[in-house]
Amino acid sequence: MQNDIKSVKHLIQKNQAQNKRTSLQILFIMLGAFSLFLNVVIATQSYAQASHTMPKHTSGIPTFQARDGRTRPTIAVIAENRFTELTDYVIPYSILKHADIAEVYALGMQEGIIQMFPTLRLRAQFSAAQFDNLHPAGADYVIVPAVHYSEDPELISWIQSQAKKGATIIGICDGVWVLANAGLLENKRAVGHWYSFDDLAKQFPRTQFIKNKRYLADGNIVTSTGISASIPVSLALVDAIAGEVKTKALANELGIPKWDDEHRSADFTLSAKHIWTASINWLRFWGKDRFMVPISNGVDELSLALLADAYSRTYRSTVFSFAKDSITSLRGLQIVPEHSEPATNSPLLFLPPNLAPGHSLDWILQQIALRYDERSASFVALQMEYPYRPAKE
Repeated sequence: MQNDIKSVKHLIQKNQAQNKRTSLQILFIMLGAFSLFLNVVIATQSYAQASHTMPKHTSGIPTFQARDGRTRPTIAVIAENRFTELTDYVIPYSILKHADIAEVYALGMQEGIIQMFPTLRLRAQFSAAQFDNLHPAGADYVIVPAVHYSEDPELISWIQSQAKKGATIIGICDGVWVLANAGLLENKRAVGHWYSFDDLAKQFPRTQFIKNKRYLADGNIVTSTGISASIPVSLALVDAIAGEVKTKALANELGIPKWDDEHRSADFTLSAKHIWTASINWLRFWGKDRFMVPISNGVDELSLALLADAYSRTYRSTVFSFAKDSITSLRGLQIVPEHSEPATNSPLLFLPPNLAPGHSLDWILQQIALRYDERSASFVALQMEYPYRPAKE
């Protein structure tokens, strides 16, 4: 019996010792886990702080790599003189020039007048050949807007040459057709204007066309969706060159809320309502407006381009500029007026003087809705692939 009691006491003492060791082991494990948790939290906070303070280049657009003795990038915005889309050309030039982060050139394939679509005329600062003489090593970035003659051999050859020299080529809206015809989209991913999407996919099967992206970079080739995408992709390029802090400051100054690549492609499709609106507006020949826009030195070409472009897409109005002579815009574009004075009985078209460029398009569409109807404003927004939300009729 005593032996049994001793055995029980020994067993109890042994269990107590094991329990103490087990408790200590559990304690050490808990302390180790807690220490690991603290390390993870601290590392996460440090990473978050670093991510917040360091420039982000989430667009994928290649950053500027200094070459040819340059301290700032050289950016060429190229036009086909006979027919180049107005906002595709003006907005990237205007935003990049305003950012003051690069040497920005407004080029035509030839010297002289560039006829913009759907309205206005500009004068090229240099021809493509003159630019080549100034910068034989080529541009760092080339911006290609939509043009009517997207198979023009001289334009295609020049863009191919710039790509071979190392330039990042950025197609704005239907500028993607020029890039595709130049062979620059083979085995690449790309986006394009909603209206052209199916035709592009059929004609260029070796390119993967993507939906639900406002713009897309694949290596040194960048493409964007409809006309209004020229705004976010231009800011994304500023981000790639100068960083997020600079881009935020610029966006705030211009009144542009964001420049990410978020996009809902399904929101842009030609419906029966749009076809009906276009048909009715086109047939109202007795009620079409010929708007006249006064221009003078220092005019904000960014807002002017949006105003003239949008009103010229209603199918109920055309827009013309007037001034006594050619004028130089706020950021250095030379605009050649169609008229020297306003036409008789033509209404004048203005933007509010303090309206930020980033707020211009919403305001313009609202004014179109008030003058005509919401259907016309929605039809214009559809053409420009702009996420406009009309008021209920």
